[in-house]
This record gives sequence, structure tokens and C-alpha cells, in this order.
Amino acid sequence: MCGCASDSEGPTPKPVTPSSFLDNRRSFLGALLGVGSVFVGGLLSVPLIRFALFPLIRRTTEVKSSPVGAASEFSALTEPVMRTIQIEMLDGWRKTVSEKAVYVTTDKNGQLCVLTSVCPHLGCTVPWNKEKNQFICPCHGATFTKDGARVSGPSLRGMDTLETSVQDGQLLVRFQYFRQLVSNKEVVG
Repeated sequence: MCGCASDSEGPTPKPVTPSSFLDNRRSFLGALLGVGSVFVGGLLSVPLIRFALFPLIRRTTEVKSSPVGAASEFSALTEPVMRTIQIEMLDGWRKTVSEKAVYVTTDKNGQLCVLTSVCPHLGCTVPWNKEKNQFICPCHGATFTKDGARVSGPSLRGMDTLETSVQDGQLLVRFQYFRQLVSNKEVVG
């Protein structure tokens, strides 16, 4: 054997790379992958979040006026007249058309007013009783006068009046739902 320096007793040492350099490189790549994943996930979740929150952000139902009939039809009322109106409602993405019964009558001053047929007690439909000249709720016996004022029964208030207007000779009514079982008239929807 020759006495060269390369012929040493042990294996040849490999160049030493600092372990902190490899750890820094791996952690940087891991952090870069994590940040990239969060960014892509955020971009993909925007349409899903917008889809889920759209009904909450957008006004649910546009309250529009519905035609009841010609205003001249109701000029000589002696008792309430029931009419059915169509209400177009938009709930999220679903558009529905429902029919509601209303009563056209006169108030104490002789002015036209429109009453909802929904009882303010528990929401039953209240019909006009011609024999007794009153509205009588079939569910719990609440009675109301011709102009919707409370006479007796479990209801805490009179029948609810609806907002009306006259345009081009047509009587228009803006239908709304009101909270039941309360003494004050509170709009629900």
C-alpha cells in the first residue's frame, strides 16, 4: 500500500450540509404549500358562501300592491265585500303566487278600508256573518264589527287594516302579515 493521504483508516467523510439549511428549505416549501392551499380554498369558497348567504342579504319579499277591483264598485257598500287578491312573493330563488281573501268595507268615517281575513288571535280565516252583522272567528269565537273593531273574544286587538291606494280608478291593496297574540299591530312580512 502506498502511504497516500487518501488511504486513511476510515471511510471518506462526506461533505457536511448543515441540517438547519435542509429544515429551513422543507419548512419554507411546506409554508408555501399551505399558503397556496389557503388561497385556492378561499377562491373556491367565495361562490359557495355567496350562494348560501344570498337569501339573507337580498330582501326576501318585495311588497307590491295587488288590484282588488274598480273603486267605483265599492262606492255604496252596506256590508263588507270579500275579494280574493293574488300576491306574488319571492323567497330566495323561489317565486310563488298565492291568493288571499280580504274584505273591502268602510270605516267609521265612511272611507274605504281593506281588512285582512286573518284573525289576529291565532290566524284563522274570519268570515263575515250576515245574520249577526259581525265578523265571527270560527276557531275561538272572537267577534269584530263591520269596520274590524274588536267586540269580544280572545283576540287582543281588532282585525288588521291593510294599506290601500287608488290608481287609474283601481283600488290597490298592499298585503302584509301581522304578528298574532299581541295587542299592537306589528308587521311580520
